[in-house]
Amino acid sequence: MAKAKSITCDDCYFRKNMLCALDLSKPCPTFRSAERGLVPERQLAFVFRTERTRTAYAFPPPR
Repeated sequence: MAKAKSITCDDCYFRKNMLCALDLSKPCPTFRSAERGLVPERQLAFVFRTERTRTAYAFPPPR
């Protein structure tokens, strides 16, 4: 099993371009990889389910 490379502030886009004003011991929540630039992480796509063709509950029909 390959060991994952740990990220540091030196790998951050903001640190590489001298835009970081923080002096932390670990990467901050705004970390962006310098290799990717400012491209945000890909988000999950929302997929609509098909509409129900049958009732999901056993209620009596209205009178």
